[in-house]
Amino acid sequence: MPITNIEVNSRRPFADGKPFGNVGPYEQLDGVARFAIDPENSANETITDLNLAPRNADGMVTFSSDFRILQPVDLQKGNQRILMDIPNRGKPLALRNINSAPEVTPDAPMDPGNGFLMREGYTIVWCAWQHDVPDVPGMLKIDIPNAVTPDGPISGKVVVTFQLNSPSQIEFLSSRNHRPYKASDLDDPAAVLTVQEDEDAPERIIPRDKWSFARLENGKTVPDGSYVYLASGFEPGKVYQAIFTTTGAPVVGLGMLATRDLAAFLRYSTPDEGNQLTSNIEHAYSFGVSQSGRFLRLFLYLGLNWDEEGRKVFDGFMPHVAGGKMGEFNHRFAQPSSQATRSGNSLFPFSDIAQTDAETGLTDGLLSRLSARGALPKVMYTHTPSEYWAGHGSLMHTDLTASRDVDPPQDVRIYVFAGAQHALATFPPVDTDVDGHHGQHHFSIIDYRCLLRAALTNLDRWVTTGEAAPPSQHPRIDDGTAVPPKTIAGALAGIPGLKLPMPMRRFTRLDFGPDPSVPTKVPAEIGKVYPNLVSAVDKDVNERSGIALPFVTVPLATHTGWNLRHKDIGGGGQVLSTGGASGGTLRGSMVPFAATRAERESAGDPRLSIEERYSSKSQYLEKIAQAAGDLVAERYLLDEDVEVIMGQAGEHYDFLTGTKGS
Repeated sequence: MPITNIEVNSRRPFADGKPFGNVGPYEQLDGVARFAIDPENSANETITDLNLAPRNADGMVTFSSDFRILQPVDLQKGNQRILMDIPNRGKPLALRNINSAPEVTPDAPMDPGNGFLMREGYTIVWCAWQHDVPDVPGMLKIDIPNAVTPDGPISGKVVVTFQLNSPSQIEFLSSRNHRPYKASDLDDPAAVLTVQEDEDAPERIIPRDKWSFARLENGKTVPDGSYVYLASGFEPGKVYQAIFTTTGAPVVGLGMLATRDLAAFLRYSTPDEGNQLTSNIEHAYSFGVSQSGRFLRLFLYLGLNWDEEGRKVFDGFMPHVAGGKMGEFNHRFAQPSSQATRSGNSLFPFSDIAQTDAETGLTDGLLSRLSARGALPKVMYTHTPSEYWAGHGSLMHTDLTASRDVDPPQDVRIYVFAGAQHALATFPPVDTDVDGHHGQHHFSIIDYRCLLRAALTNLDRWVTTGEAAPPSQHPRIDDGTAVPPKTIAGALAGIPGLKLPMPMRRFTRLDFGPDPSVPTKVPAEIGKVYPNLVSAVDKDVNERSGIALPFVTVPLATHTGWNLRHKDIGGGGQVLSTGGASGGTLRGSMVPFAATRAERESAGDPRLSIEERYSSKSQYLEKIAQAAGDLVAERYLLDEDVEVIMGQAGEHYDFLTGTKGS
């Protein structure tokens, strides 16, 4: 078995020993798993550069990974199911996204939130997979080897893309302060720095003598291959690319094998083999958000749901807000946290069903490898409109000309949460985040986490009883709800301040050479644009497709999946992406209706005011309750979350009307 040792470094009560329903208290285990992978086993054949990884005396590739487990103290009271939450940049996210827990720092005690996963009896597992996670207490890290050749370490070109919100003369050559690839030669005349007005605009090369690989220290430049320095300063809003040669290629795909093999170990091994789960595990599911959702899409694409012994690992997958993308998680010189659109994040295929790209001649599908092996796992893709406005969401379920729908396999569902945004919403609404991303509108206030709880419940029922999950809900061509983005411009007419992004986000064909996982064309050659569709909207510019929470069907505002950069952070009017350069996490918008008819007429807003829509708060809440009940009947919402919806609706009404009356 690939796991050679499980070292538990700490075992302590979770949430101070608080009991969760009939399951009782939980405990938290933290430790390190050690692996020895057989590079000759066919189950590992899709891992890039595995054949170049150093081997031990037994011919195995060894590495180690941090792990964390939350499990019932009395394992017999659990539900005998593993939920493996794929860490996002070293951080666990399932408790925040499914349990509605507050965000905490990586080194703070984990917060159980509403306790949903614990009350259900899940054993929740995290396994580090990302090689460049910064050395921050509490973050989960993996220690993997570099690929080597008989001539020594591997060198090659990398592209680092960034977009700033404020003026600066230096930039760290990595996204979100992760460990960077350092420039091999600080004086390399072939290194290039470019600037663009936006990521798809023409590139201008900045003369080599105007910039250097250096950092600032006490006002003086210090040569440093981890930084780029521009004396004239980087302008906020503009997009920059540093292209240079680095040395040292981590075998980053080993992180995918760590995920697979720890899950298989916990599911199938015995206590005598070091398994801390002494009760029988019947089923295993995996959940990932954004970056880690894209990780799961790549995991599926690479056919990794079978371990070295030919055993199925996960019965169900929930990739959340991943859209049509995968990611740089199995590439030479991969940058897993990069959000650049023109990168290994954005490669064909996008749909589960195989398609042929007439422009490139490539034929492939996300689930083609797994389909060839037999029965598929159950897969639930959950999304927001942000992934559609990012240019790739509709590629999951349309053909490559955007002229017809492509339905997924019968074991797959695609759910879009209408009117929501990629990142979790906040309330009261804000228009600026802690990193200085300032939007032209308030960010979204639609809290969709109740829909994730229902989705997991339906996934479990689908796997364990065979009761099919509710139908997919997403924009479709055949019913007119999937439309080109520019076609909704007319619906925006007259709404104060509400405009479409300019330029629109788009995906293009990228040519990295014969094997994209070992790129030989850096930067990639850019081909034709893929078409992209978004949801059609109603007269209030709220979306007509997807699973619509009552906040959308009984509205107090217009809710969109995009927001615009404010002019004070540069790039005014472009799509607002947070947490990275260009193709990063999109923010949505909440553009409230006027509270009264007089306010609406004064502003020239064509949307009816709240006063004109609802006679009172009580009537508004009655409509909310009815809409929530409909979602429960359709199984997109759990009955226990109706009360949550009602409470949020009341808060929204009070805030947007400025009253607390009924």
